[in-house]
Amino acid sequence: MAMSPGEIEKLIKDGIPDATVRIQDLRGDGDHYAAYIESASFAGKTRVQQHQMVYTALQGKMGAELHALAIQTAIPEE
Repeated sequence: MAMSPGEIEKLIKDGIPDATVRIQDLRGDGDHYAAYIESASFAGKTRVQQHQMVYTALQGKMGAELHALAIQTAIPEE
């Protein structure tokens, strides 16, 4: 069963509470999404570590209920 954008956003925000999250359905099929996540907690971390934080927040749903997710992470500008 596919996940809704709201479910994806909630999981990410629950796992990374200070995150600003924007989810886009890339194909309109509910299976292919892009996520833009901005969080101060990404500071000092490599891009790989930032993406690992997002995968952890998704609680193992990537590859199961969530088929494809393109992740873009950023640190808020001060």
